[in-house]
Amino acid sequence: MRRYGPAALLLLVGAAVLRISLFSALYLRYVQSGLRPYLIVSGALLVLLGVTTAVRAARTVPEEDEGPHDHGHDHTHTTGPSFAWLLTLPATALLLFPPPALGSYSAAREDAQRAAQGVGTFPALPSGDPVELSVASFTSRAIYDSERSLQGRTVRLTGFVTRGDGGAWYVTRLLVSCCAADATTSKVQIRGADTPVTDTWVTVTGTWHPNGKLGSTAAWPVLDAKTIVKVAEPSDPYEKR
Repeated sequence: MRRYGPAALLLLVGAAVLRISLFSALYLRYVQSGLRPYLIVSGALLVLLGVTTAVRAARTVPEEDEGPHDHGHDHTHTTGPSFAWLLTLPATALLLFPPPALGSYSAAREDAQRAAQGVGTFPALPSGDPVELSVASFTSRAIYDSERSLQGRTVRLTGFVTRGDGGAWYVTRLLVSCCAADATTSKVQIRGADTPVTDTWVTVTGTWHPNGKLGSTAAWPVLDAKTIVKVAEPSDPYEKR
């Protein structure tokens, strides 16, 4: 049975890739939506290669099954180490139990990014309140917008809950350029409300709380909450750069 090991590994990995990309939106936990076709093609090719490998293995008759023979010398036939089947375990786990999206643990490893973009003006916000903003957009405006476009506006943010020092908590999102491997953190401190359970997804409506001098290291995005609603994790949990 060891000769079928490579085929089984290829089939399992290919099936796992197809499961998250073709039959669900789980691939969005790892890469941007534009990479979906490449994942589907890769998964299909792995499955096809696995089937081809299995067929070739089935047609290959082990030498010990060919009947009596004598080559006139002593020799040993090897088909690979018996523990090679253990390689199928990670692939099976990926197929059956795909890992969750990055959450508070990843966010805690990196503070909100303060890119050296400098203080400046931002495009006007849409009319009407509350205005829906990404966490990254709110963060940039709170720290760098010289026109203070958030002043007096009611905004709505959606993200997962992370905790900080001194009882502080944040609505947090992870930003990706290509895939989850390059994710960075953007978060907004929430005031005036009890802390939900860590990693819970919430939509917070509130008003900007100016904090620190614009563009300085003391500037920090803060929202005074009016309402907090628990929501389901979105199919695409990451914000795009």
